Amino acid sequence: MVDDRGSSWVVDLDCDAAGLFFRRGVDSLAMLMSEAFGANPFDGGLYVFRSKRRDRVKILTWDGSGLVLYYKRISGQFTWPPIKEGVMSLSHAHLSVLIDGSDWRHVSMRVVDQLVRAG
Repeated sequence: MVDDRGSSWVVDLDCDAAGLFFRRGVDSLAMLMSEAFGANPFDGGLYVFRSKRRDRVKILTWDGSGLVLYYKRISGQFTWPPIKEGVMSLSHAHLSVLIDGSDWRHVSMRVVDQLVRAG
């Protein structure tokens, strides 16, 4: 389930040549988001970390009672959007497609105008 309380951020861990970032646990990843990127890991957002080989992801989020770390590994590779400067924002729809293992470039997103009133 994708949470609508916060935004989604993909963090590019390819910049770490030794691959040590992906070995980090929940507290260390929360500290990384706070210190290196100025993000608040307790804001309900989803912070997605990809492995160097692009076959694994970790998702860090605050669920209201504690930090949660999800982990997913697939055979093959996740198709990632281009990431500049280490971090990028991602829509919930794109994140769902990405985590599903689908190619996000082949999924068209429908843009809907925000309704002003019901009825």
